[in-house]
Amino acid sequence: MKILLSNDDGVDASGILALKQAVEEFGEVYVVAPSNQQSGIGHALTLYEPLRINKTILRDGSLAYSVSGTPTDAVTLGVYEIMDEKPDLVISGINTGQNTGKGELTTSGTLGAAMEAASLGIPAIAVSQHIDKDEVKFDEGAVEIDFSSTQRVVKNLVKKIRDNGMPGDIKLLNLNVPSNPDSYEPVIAGLANRMYLPGVEKRLDPRGKPYYWITGELHTDNPVDTDGYILQNKNLPTLTPLSLDMTYGLDILKDWI
Repeated sequence: MKILLSNDDGVDASGILALKQAVEEFGEVYVVAPSNQQSGIGHALTLYEPLRINKTILRDGSLAYSVSGTPTDAVTLGVYEIMDEKPDLVISGINTGQNTGKGELTTSGTLGAAMEAASLGIPAIAVSQHIDKDEVKFDEGAVEIDFSSTQRVVKNLVKKIRDNGMPGDIKLLNLNVPSNPDSYEPVIAGLANRMYLPGVEKRLDPRGKPYYWITGELHTDNPVDTDGYILQNKNLPTLTPLSLDMTYGLDILKDWI
């Protein structure tokens, strides 16, 4: 089994190393990820500047490839330049922070990498872990996060895919895991309405000119059977099948026209 790993937090992020260590027992693993932080960039593709690939060494001494672009760029170069054939599976993550709900799904670089793989016909999983601030530890200035719960859930899921393949015509799965879940069995859930309620914070620079930060507060008013609600209120992993076909209301539009 050949597995391609990417993310949006950058090739040096602790989450992609934890993901590699979780799945390397299943076959040949390639790590191809952006050279720096790309959160919020969605499914963006670099078209007007050259991309560069550099070999790098992860903290466990293993080889990885750093791409000077977006998560989508990393997957594209991984599939068509670095690997000698298409992978059997692409996994994006482990993202630090949840990726739930309809509102932010297309802005997530974690999902963007997985969407690109799915658009190429490759089964893909986007993996995120909900992080509470009091669970983040610092070791000599570096952020240390315990990804062991997510590693366990991912292992079970990859084993199922290896043994049985993806179910039906599903190509893309969105997995969210609490840092300390009450169970390691994911709940199949639909998308919540939103992950965050957006806001804008206006500030003034030293010369009195305004500048802005886009902010957000966690949205808690979601239906009980959705990923955001289950993750936040039941402390359980969620697994959501996604489709790249966003077509909706063809008959409605035909009647309207």
